[in-house]
Amino acid sequence: MLILKNGTFIDWQTLEFIQTDILVEPGSAGALRFSGNFHEIKDCRVIDCTGKFITKSFANGHHHAYSALSRGMPSPGKNPENFLEILKFVWWTLDKAIDADILQASALVTAMASAKNGVTFIIDHHASPHAIQGSLAIIARAFDQVGVGHLLCYEISDRDGLDIAKIGLSETDQYLSNHQGLVGLHASCTVGNSTLQSAMRLAKDNNSGIHIHVAEDISDEQHCVHHYHQRIIERLTNAGALQFSKTILAHCLHLDDHEKALVAASPAWVVQNMESNLNNAVGLFQSSGLGPHIMLGTDGMYSDMLRSAKAAFFAGKQADTLDYDGTYQRFRNIHHYLDENHFAGDGENNLVVFDYPTPTPFTHENFPGHFLFGLESKHVSHVISQGKLIVEKGNLLTVNEQDILRESRIQAKRLWERMK
Repeated sequence: MLILKNGTFIDWQTLEFIQTDILVEPGSAGALRFSGNFHEIKDCRVIDCTGKFITKSFANGHHHAYSALSRGMPSPGKNPENFLEILKFVWWTLDKAIDADILQASALVTAMASAKNGVTFIIDHHASPHAIQGSLAIIARAFDQVGVGHLLCYEISDRDGLDIAKIGLSETDQYLSNHQGLVGLHASCTVGNSTLQSAMRLAKDNNSGIHIHVAEDISDEQHCVHHYHQRIIERLTNAGALQFSKTILAHCLHLDDHEKALVAASPAWVVQNMESNLNNAVGLFQSSGLGPHIMLGTDGMYSDMLRSAKAAFFAGKQADTLDYDGTYQRFRNIHHYLDENHFAGDGENNLVVFDYPTPTPFTHENFPGHFLFGLESKHVSHVISQGKLIVEKGNLLTVNEQDILRESRIQAKRLWERMK
């Protein structure tokens, strides 16, 4: 067990500031005990948190660990001129080149970066069409090794043929038999009716939900109308995807008012990925009409949720109705999603300790201002995941970071070569 001494605890829901000692119990069901007589407890690690701030750690609502080794890669053979060409010449070229060694390095790098940024839970959406079998287990082992909780899925798609889609369905079914997870789909434009219905059956049989990209680009809606004579949310609603409270709809940039009303009336959740949308020039997220079930992700761009929240706020000033409090609520909504759907790994004993030498008073009343304009990942000192200390003074304790980075550079070169 851990004891955090003399820290200022910030309740993540009420934002109450409490000067206290905290006993952190281990395990997925571990609790927190405040300001008790902890001297009699044996075998406790004591961490001095004088002058530091302690609060619940963070979680990522939509990530792509498979993209972790793309940083600095050579330009594609053709310069993409639209979103579909970005997929074809960049990401679908990359995911086809992934093998088990590349994937393991990608997952470890993602988990390490997340942990050092105070993120202790990742909802990941994976694709590797030529290395599907066992891929989710590789990611799970890497995340577990670092100490990061997870909710995984494989991105099932017909874009590489129905045989590969069936392998994706099989991988999902096998993984869900032993792990918590979701049924992943790429997007409506690459998923035919047969595959969609098979995914619905998998989600129902495994008491799960769907994790899918929705209307990230207008071309996704145009494809759905042309081929299925309905818009995407209508298609997903008719298929049964929006009946699941575990369903995650990523992006949702180009929905009309009727589609937004269907989402708002359902138990499904939406994930906003602002900087990815800006990078791909596909539009700005607009929450109006979608209801309260909105959380934040990074879409594989990076593993920093504080940065994601700031991006949502600043870009949202152009197109959304997002104030200080609303930004923080959206940042924290993922905890409600995980708790309400009884997913393990995001309990109260997931904590981040900030070494934040603020030049101005930091209080309950002005917390949102510090959240948006002061707190950054560079202030993360210690990170506790399920009661276990995984980051101390900015350094990972669970893995050898330098060894993994040396290997990841080797695997990145292999990946880039295989993409040619």
